[in-house]
Amino acid sequence: MARENGFENKRVVIVGGSSGIGFAVAEEAASQGAKVVIVSSKAERVQEAIHSIGGDAGGQVVDVLDERAVESFFTKLGAFDHLVFTAGDSLQLHELAVMDLKQARGAFELRYWSVLAVVKYGSPQIRKGGSVVLTTGIAGRRPQSGWVIAASVCGTIESLTRALAIELAPIRVNAVSPGIVRTNLWQNMSSVEREQLYAGVGKRLPVGRVGEAHDIAQAYLFLMEEKFGTGQTVVVDGGTVLV
Repeated sequence: MARENGFENKRVVIVGGSSGIGFAVAEEAASQGAKVVIVSSKAERVQEAIHSIGGDAGGQVVDVLDERAVESFFTKLGAFDHLVFTAGDSLQLHELAVMDLKQARGAFELRYWSVLAVVKYGSPQIRKGGSVVLTTGIAGRRPQSGWVIAASVCGTIESLTRALAIELAPIRVNAVSPGIVRTNLWQNMSSVEREQLYAGVGKRLPVGRVGEAHDIAQAYLFLMEEKFGTGQTVVVDGGTVLV
């Protein structure tokens, strides 16, 4: 028998679930009985993720930058319980003086406009008691030099979360704000630069290390399972905002 707030027989759609935090969320939810549906733009990654998770895991290749493709996917998908958005590309970290504004505008295509499309077409399919969990980041609360675009996107998603919680009620809408985590988000850096970043940041944090994807995944599962919080951003940053 399923426990009251468990994932047994729940269908969880994870956009960006083929790698990083999204994959960790898919693994954790599936391990608790959820039927996960992984959405990604790369067919090979989708198949690898499904194979790795096993069980009832499924997946679909969808270009979330294409509104019609997003609409078609959710129309064919049918009803489900929870929608998670973790898709993200490499961060654009440039000082304003040398920033390519056209490229900067592009950062919002995946991290904001795609979120709107996914929620627009996905939310009508969410069953009673279901939820949406978005992804922001600590850059919005503790920006560093060169993080203008990253901070702007993160702040936008926090505001969007609150607005959607009102508009889509009684569907609960929340967000997770990770600190620096070992994922392919930092793949635009060399391996040496990445390890230096992880070591340097981790040393300054109260917890003594940067995050791992499964650390952050727990917050998504909490927000899906609990029944009372909405419009909230849960910060899981190892204490970044404190130091």
